Amino acid sequence: MQTKPFRIGTRGSPLALAQAHEARDRLMAAHGLPEEMFEVVVLTTKGDRITDRSLAAIGGKGLFTEELEEKLTSGELDFAVHSAKDMATKLPQGLALNAYLPREDMRDSVIGRTAPKLIELPHGATVGSASLRRQALIRRLRPDINVITFRGSVQTRLRKLEEGQADATLLAVAGLKRLGNVEVITDILDPDEFPPAPAQGAIAIESRIDDSRMNDLLAAINDPPTFDAVSCERAFLAALDGSCRTPIAGYAICEGDHLRFFGMILTPDGTQVHTTTIEGHRRDAEALGINAGQAIRAEAGSTFFEDWI
Repeated sequence: MQTKPFRIGTRGSPLALAQAHEARDRLMAAHGLPEEMFEVVVLTTKGDRITDRSLAAIGGKGLFTEELEEKLTSGELDFAVHSAKDMATKLPQGLALNAYLPREDMRDSVIGRTAPKLIELPHGATVGSASLRRQALIRRLRPDINVITFRGSVQTRLRKLEEGQADATLLAVAGLKRLGNVEVITDILDPDEFPPAPAQGAIAIESRIDDSRMNDLLAAINDPPTFDAVSCERAFLAALDGSCRTPIAGYAICEGDHLRFFGMILTPDGTQVHTTTIEGHRRDAEALGINAGQAIRAEAGSTFFEDWI
């Protein structure tokens, strides 16, 4: 019988803590455990420390997970809670994403200071975003807009907007909901026109593959539709060797046993775009994602990424 608290690894931002607390609360409810049986261990990652450059410029995905994964591998943590979209497609040996909490709204939102919608911003307006995907999609819709890099927590980016550093910024609806900040949203973008990052809105729980006791505990809070949808999206990303250096978007929807996936790749300036749609049985989620990635790569041509990376 477990006597010591389970150690939950997380970053220290308000959003990361909200996600870790949600995982803890779901485990408490699922297993009838008291709060003192869980210890939230906060770590600072490279992505948290370096905020003056884009993620692509400092190494891409993994910047928000490396320190947590080191502690998890060493046994200093029992599991780690992440924003699923921050996870590299190749995890350290011995680790796996063994559970996903029920997915929140996957869409992107606009927080407009001078106009509520992207399409309504004045000519030459400035929009802040650290995401290459969002930057490319903004340029696709509004080539006249000046896109600048906005890094930092949700609160930091909202403060920058209030200070007038930009006319608008984009944030995930899911994060704003989890923080109780939905009132700042001025528009929500259509995912078919402005598709989200693969795995956006999902909370992933990472644990050691060989820790069967921990994985049995986590299985009780895993949401199968989210698990299958995100597995498809991550397989699509992996097939394209995607990271924070590449504007890649995509999302899967599970309805019963059926899964539908929509994916998009585009150049950073938004001028070249390729899309793909694939459908099938949920049990084939990863294979569907791989097939979608291979199909869109074939359509775009072998030099599509090489031309601008």
